[in-house]
Amino acid sequence: MAENASTLGALRRLSGRPDTPRALATGAADTTPAAARVSKPRRHPRLGPGRPIPYGAALGPIVLLLIWTVGSWTGFIDSRTLSPPWVVVSTAADLIGSGRLWTNFETSLWRALQGLFWGVVVGAALGVLSGLSRIGEYLLDGPVQIKRSIPSLALVPLLMLWLGIGEGMKITAIALIVFVPIYIQTHDCLRAIDSRYLELSETLGVGRWEFIRNVVLPGALPGFLLGLRFAVTYSWLALVVVEQVNSTSGIGYMIELARTYGQTEVIIVGLALYALLGLSSDALVRLLQRKVLKWRKTLAD
Repeated sequence: MAENASTLGALRRLSGRPDTPRALATGAADTTPAAARVSKPRRHPRLGPGRPIPYGAALGPIVLLLIWTVGSWTGFIDSRTLSPPWVVVSTAADLIGSGRLWTNFETSLWRALQGLFWGVVVGAALGVLSGLSRIGEYLLDGPVQIKRSIPSLALVPLLMLWLGIGEGMKITAIALIVFVPIYIQTHDCLRAIDSRYLELSETLGVGRWEFIRNVVLPGALPGFLLGLRFAVTYSWLALVVVEQVNSTSGIGYMIELARTYGQTEVIIVGLALYALLGLSSDALVRLLQRKVLKWRKTLAD
């Protein structure tokens, strides 16, 4: 037991998570007292991206909203082409009051979550199999790259023939689009793990499961989370496509119905809702990244 514990300790230190750049370079543990580290003012590198600004991520969308508002108010943007923000807000209030927006949002959210779940599960499983095994890579990587090169829209008619026009077709289409970035990022991150971890694990006689748990999974996490950022956005993009194909509910159906009646303001409400969902879901994944990968020292710090 003592030997096993020391083995895992050595792996954790190596795969690890040293607290300072010096420790990262030398592999030595940081012996600076915690109180001394806390008392020192935090220095930001001169060549780094700069100090973080609270709520700075909202700056870009706010500037975009201001340009839209000023352009509509001055007449630079034709209201027949793009409805003014105040008309869109009024329309959204009417749709919320009638319950129509919530019903369509609920349906779309459930479809996106199901497609995202299956896409993440399949993409992560295939990425781990392909990343840890040459045979797995030879069998899986080629078909995934073929799927990646086929436009997702081209698969919708085929899925309709196979699965009909029900929920199964919509969820499958979302999952097929979502699993690709998860697979690629997980596979690439696994193959990028430093080979010294493998040599040390073999020298210490670490078993395969311990190697996967203590080295492979922590090493694959950054790539998996980056793929998850792409995946949550792709799930909303796929939803727009599948909900405009013989659907009777969902945000995409609401947009398609509004196009038929020339209701530009309803279309903008739907697009704004998609944008809000994409932005908020990406923010959630980035928050998860910061929590899970807080041991990393990067330019973002």
